[in-house]
Amino acid sequence: MSSRDLILGRVRAALRDAAASEVPRAYRSAGTDEADIVLLVDRLVDYKAVVHREQDVAGVVTSLEPGRLVVPPGIDRSWIPADATIVEDEHDADAVLTAATVAIAETGTIVLDGSPDQGRRRLSLLPDLHICVVRQDQVVASVPDAIARLDPRRPLTWISGPSATSDIELNRVEGVHGPRNLHVVLLPPAPARAF
Repeated sequence: MSSRDLILGRVRAALRDAAASEVPRAYRSAGTDEADIVLLVDRLVDYKAVVHREQDVAGVVTSLEPGRLVVPPGIDRSWIPADATIVEDEHDADAVLTAATVAIAETGTIVLDGSPDQGRRRLSLLPDLHICVVRQDQVVASVPDAIARLDPRRPLTWISGPSATSDIELNRVEGVHGPRNLHVVLLPPAPARAF
């Protein structure tokens, strides 16, 4: 008998009469409240993202002077400035404009799932500037709340601020694995659709 078998045998014997306790799953899953919005903004700013709380997305895009802008095919066309230089290939782009699927207040994370208004995964990774539009009703409190909204079969991109890494000496380098600049436009909730 190996030492491993001996130890595992003792553990099994000790647990034989013990009843398994139920794991609590009472995660907070209420709707988005203003505290979640404030926390999300605080986390994003802490991660060196810039947050715009304006309804004029095209105006924000214009003010950033994005240069050559790539946009996914399903993006809301009212978000694109009339004089924007749109390019088809993200390799030629200076900036990208996308929507989001969900934003997590607790971690300051934005999740893209490759939907038509977000585009394929590499679209948001190659340009130096990422302008991401998030509606307040897409903000959730925690990761479990976000997981409940996501389809695990979709290509998920989790973004927590501009791309950054550091070496063993803790020298921070930005833009190695994605955009160096992240601007988040936080919009009011989507209007209810009439049927």
